[in-house]
Amino acid sequence: MRIGIVCPYSFDVPGGVQFHVRDLAEHLLAGGHTVSVLAPADDDTPVPAYVEAAGRAVPVKYNGSVARLQFGPVSAGRVRRWLDEGDFDVLHIHEPVAPSLSLLALWIATGPIVATFHTANLRSRAMQVAQPLVRPSLEKISARIAVSEDARRTVVEHLGGDAVVIPNGVFVDRFAAAPTDPLWIGTPDRPTVAFLGRTDEPRKGLPVLLEAVPALRAVHPGLRVLVLGRGDADDLIAGLGPHAVAVEMLGALDDDAKARLLRSVDAYVAPHTGGESFGIVLVEAMSAGAPVVASDLGAFRRVLDDGDLGVLFRAGDASALATALLATLADEPGRRAVADRASIAVRRYDWSRVAEQVLSVYETVRIGTDRVGEDPVSRGLLTRWREGRRDA
Repeated sequence: MRIGIVCPYSFDVPGGVQFHVRDLAEHLLAGGHTVSVLAPADDDTPVPAYVEAAGRAVPVKYNGSVARLQFGPVSAGRVRRWLDEGDFDVLHIHEPVAPSLSLLALWIATGPIVATFHTANLRSRAMQVAQPLVRPSLEKISARIAVSEDARRTVVEHLGGDAVVIPNGVFVDRFAAAPTDPLWIGTPDRPTVAFLGRTDEPRKGLPVLLEAVPALRAVHPGLRVLVLGRGDADDLIAGLGPHAVAVEMLGALDDDAKARLLRSVDAYVAPHTGGESFGIVLVEAMSAGAPVVASDLGAFRRVLDDGDLGVLFRAGDASALATALLATLADEPGRRAVADRASIAVRRYDWSRVAEQVLSVYETVRIGTDRVGEDPVSRGLLTRWREGRRDA
């Protein structure tokens, strides 16, 4: 098939949706399909050959975070050209109501359209406001996918209709086969725990983990907390005083280094406080064989099978985090048994399985010889929009 995929978030600062789009595209390409991805990205940003960089995005507060989005008549023109040149059998739009290229593509396109919803925010004011505005366009979607039950409920409650749940995917073997790294292997005297996520985004939970450090060091004075991710956490770390020596800021590592890190540590900690629809970092850690200690968010509970595949603690509670992590570090046979179960169960999220489910959805929307085209109604509206901006 000829498949067009639209990503709303910029490849300049990659995140979970961008990685999902990238990995899906690469799996489909390896299977012999023709794939083009349209995404925001500066002209000098390195992107894979299959990515069409649509230009610079701007940071916008969205879904409890800061997302880099792209919108406006110029962006709409780029979407139209990409659709026209692509001649796609199927158009796959991620986060179709995000005010970026995804929403523009939904307005402009017609034909076989698949939409994937990643967001789980049951009290989203933005989605409530947007729903009447995007409802006519949502009706053009031929099939809906949600990456989790939480994301599906968001679709049902805020947008109407339903969606099939197909989880995020991971190349499990890339993590499982990664070598360990002596830099990050823990010892009984100096155990290592890892955190992955934006350090300046409170809902990722780094403040909760750092608050637990004094209690952790009371038992393990040589503890090393390895923090992987972008952002500035200098003030948080300075607040630890003498305990700050336990925290090692690694910055943004590439995929291979991330896999080596997760293969090496004694435990992976996910202290997120909310806004998570799935928990891809948990799946990556499980794939690498790292024992997982995570907050008891609904999405994390489902990935960890209610604690059978990892240890859960009360979200936002630093004391509960310390108790759970100390118990995990104290029981090496127990944590290895949990990690072994997780390494088997995580195969359900391998791209070899997930992509087959996505392809099955693509097949259901390919009716007759219809291809992706341009909605004639949107053509006139977008032309007037562009001319109105010029007049202004």
